[in-house]
Amino acid sequence: MLGIVSFQGFGCICHMGVLVLQKTVQWVDWNGNGLEYCFCQSGPDGIELEGVVVGTRHGHYGGSYLVVTDAALATREVKVSYVGGAEMHVTSDGKGSWFDCIAKRDLPSLAGCLDVDIGITPATNMLPIKRLKLAEGEAREISAAYVPLPSQIEDDFLPRSAPQRYTCLMPDHRYRYEGLFRNFSAELEIDDIGLVIDYPDTFRRA
Repeated sequence: MLGIVSFQGFGCICHMGVLVLQKTVQWVDWNGNGLEYCFCQSGPDGIELEGVVVGTRHGHYGGSYLVVTDAALATREVKVSYVGGAEMHVTSDGKGSWFDCIAKRDLPSLAGCLDVDIGITPATNMLPIKRLKLAEGEAREISAAYVPLPSQIEDDFLPRSAPQRYTCLMPDHRYRYEGLFRNFSAELEIDDIGLVIDYPDTFRRA
């Protein structure tokens, strides 16, 4: 039996006793420009994020992304494309080994990365927050596969390993993100499904 409940962009699907949460959200940049539309599906098999972006961060561009995790919330597949520009399709075994599906080659530079961090969206901050399950006051350093903005692409369009730290300030509510690779820090409040609400000075909900 399939049951569906939906309200204000948030929905639940129950299929054969398995609950799958679905939510659509929109972000704009901190000044109210640009627009992102994101669909998130979260269930026992993992998380799927899909979105389209009219971006203004370090330039103007259009882009789209798809991210799929496994049940342990390790990132397994990432697709990113920029309108009229570069495309990326990489996969992971969920244990830190990555593969470039376009060039058909391994990506040893991403060894150990279990999460993806896509520069054009705050959606992917959800993934390490949910995967790490930090207790209040607990912090953890990770290496994420960072997907660059169009203006940051050098040579091939591929992720690069980026050291980061997450600290739980209030479980299931507020976290501190530190981009150790760029000396950046922000406190992030998350919603009922785990998506960032506002990303100070960068993104906010529309």
